[in-house]
Parts: sequence; structure tokens; C-alpha cells
Amino acid sequence: MTTATPFATGANAGVNALPTPPTGWPIGSYGTYEEAQRAVDHLADNDFPVADVTIVGVEPMIVERVTGRLTWGRVLGAGAASGAWFGLFVGLLLGFFSTGGALAPIVAGLVTGTLFGLAGAAVRYGAQRGRRDFASTTQLVAGRYDVLSHPRSAERGKEMLTALAWRS
Repeated sequence: MTTATPFATGANAGVNALPTPPTGWPIGSYGTYEEAQRAVDHLADNDFPVADVTIVGVEPMIVERVTGRLTWGRVLGAGAASGAWFGLFVGLLLGFFSTGGALAPIVAGLVTGTLFGLAGAAVRYGAQRGRRDFASTTQLVAGRYDVLSHPRSAERGKEMLTALAWRS
């Protein structure tokens, strides 16, 4: 079995048999992924061998951002919309394969999907009993982002990123 390194070339580039920890020497550390991306872009613009570079998110954390308050109206509206889309899809499929008119299966699918979406949303939200009356999104982010380079080009990369930091 062959395991590619982060610095593999040819057919095995980027193909790992098993997850492996990153290797390389640190040439920069940034507070956001965007800053790390900008640093690698700078390296690429200046003919640095970016195939030797890895961006590593360090100190991972899960961030949940609250997007708003949930109410019965909002929950039922979202359930109805979701059910309607699914019902429309099923209705279109049935209408496509039906020998009679196509409109009846589409309308039936739309109405049925809406009703099932409403019912499902009501059951799920009602079962919560007010324990979670807010909507949110969850992201996996890192506390910092390190840029690593293959040892053969690390010193040059570090110099280039230091020069970039002085210009900023």
C-alpha cells in the first residue's frame, strides 16, 4: 500500500490512503483562514513552489451562531415550504411518467408535500417543548492557521511572507 505525502507529485498527488498529520516547517501563522490564503496567494504570485505548502488549522473549535428566534409561524412556514418543494419534485416525476394529464399529479404532490411538511415541522418543534427556541448555524473554525512548507523551500517562503507582512 502506498501513502502519498503532502508533497507528492504525479498520479499520487493529493491521494492519501489514510489521513496523515501535516508535515513541513512553519513559515507563517495567521489569525484567519483568509489571511493564510492571502499569504499562499502571495507565494504563488512570486513563483514559490506552492505544491510544497500546506495550510493547517490549529486549535479547532465549533462555533454556533444564533440567527434568530423560532416561533410557531416561522417553523410551520419553513416546514410547509420544504414539504412543498419535495412534493413538487415528486409530483413532477409522477406527472412525467403518467399517461393522463400532468397537472393533477403535480398539484397532488404539491398539496401532499405541503401538508406532510407542516405536520413534520409541528411534531419536531412541539417535541422540543421550548428547550430550543432559536435557529443557528454551526461552523468548525480554527484558532489560528499555520502555513507549512517543505523544508527545501521553507527559508525562502518565510522570507517572502516576512516581506509581505512588512508591506501590509
